[in-house]
Amino acid sequence: IMRGLVESMDNAFFKLGLGFVGAIVLVYLLMVVNFQSWSDPLIIIMALPGAVAGIIWMLFLSTTTFNVPSMMGSIMSIGVATANSILMITFANEKLEEGLTPDQAALEAGKTRLRPVMMTAIAMIVGMLPMSLGLGEGGEQNAPLGRAVIGGLSFATLFTLFFVPVVFKLVRSRKKRAS
Repeated sequence: IMRGLVESMDNAFFKLGLGFVGAIVLVYLLMVVNFQSWSDPLIIIMALPGAVAGIIWMLFLSTTTFNVPSMMGSIMSIGVATANSILMITFANEKLEEGLTPDQAALEAGKTRLRPVMMTAIAMIVGMLPMSLGLGEGGEQNAPLGRAVIGGLSFATLFTLFFVPVVFKLVRSRKKRAS
């Protein structure tokens, strides 16, 4: 019985991992269609390594195993990180169309979108705090989900605010020189 249970858990974990990778690829392809560009979605996805680093860091610090609930939390934090990056890049593209340089557009996007990105991340982090503590009956089961979201969003927000605009500036400056 125990062996069948372990195989079932492994199968569920594998399917969630496959869904995780599939979701990233699908979101990238949808953004390619939406932005009608290969480079903008690539810039947006630059926040995701920060999310993954934050998830691993938080699970390590809290001595939490990487399991099905933490995988679900990872998917949630990656979704929010992607949405925040889309906010940033969409605004920067609007500023480029208004005639700003890639440097100016990236700075303006960082200044103007700071508050919405921070509000989204902080709301999600604070909302997940009680869950991550694992208090109450059965609370320890869902704690990995909350911990993964908190770690992932903490790092992804920093990446969205600081790293994504730098990548935007580099890619756009190179495109401008090429054309």
